[in-house]
Amino acid sequence: MERIVIKVGTAVITEHNVIAKERMMNLVYLIAKLRSKYEVVLVSSGAVGAGYSALKLDKSKQIGKKAIAAAGQPILMSSYKRMFDIFDIDTAQILLTEDDFDSRKRTKMFQEIINAHLANDILPIVNENDISSTPEQLFGDNDQLSANVAHAVDADMLVILSDINGYFDKDPSKYHDAKPYKVLDELPEGVLEAQATPNDPFATGGIVTKLKAADFMMKRGRQMFLANGFDLSATESYLMEGKHTLGTLFTPKGSVKKATKTEKGGL
Repeated sequence: MERIVIKVGTAVITEHNVIAKERMMNLVYLIAKLRSKYEVVLVSSGAVGAGYSALKLDKSKQIGKKAIAAAGQPILMSSYKRMFDIFDIDTAQILLTEDDFDSRKRTKMFQEIINAHLANDILPIVNENDISSTPEQLFGDNDQLSANVAHAVDADMLVILSDINGYFDKDPSKYHDAKPYKVLDELPEGVLEAQATPNDPFATGGIVTKLKAADFMMKRGRQMFLANGFDLSATESYLMEGKHTLGTLFTPKGSVKKATKTEKGGL
């Protein structure tokens, strides 16, 4: 069975500092369907966004953000648990930092934990450990975390669900003639040096961090699919039926022909 990592962003999973229940339910339903075909690992943002409803501190200050994240983690995970219980799917929470990928012993440990969960039909839900770590130990955004997780657990593909329909040749919010890329095996020059500009004040990413995740995956011979998390139909169509309608597929250099073939028949 092929393995995929799905990363969902704060803008998708929360709205006005509370869990966006309908969107979360749609995600849970999609994952329930995907598990008939794939081993799935979920990387979920949203703890800080959800926590702000319970604790309104200044998130720009380190302690404020940590306290908000600590309040938000149980809110986020209890919401997931209630919804996955509907489909009789057991979940587990895994909190990681960048340091967990720098130590062979620690990396091997969480790899084995995730493999044990998947072997026992448990869905691992991963997030960054904002609470007990220093800024130097953090990736700073879950796009980078999800790419590292996907590589570490030997996933065939990373799927990033965001508030955009894919990657465009120019900013679609500013230019009506912006055209989406369907398949890319290399990034346009200079795009990784741009500043990250997340649309949600509680998000830490933006298109740049997603492109960095795509670059990380492609350089390691893996694929990434960037799609809209508000409407999951394109993602479901691609992953379950192999029909590529919307979303951008980032694929390793030299494998565009293979990717085009993939569009017709799934991963």
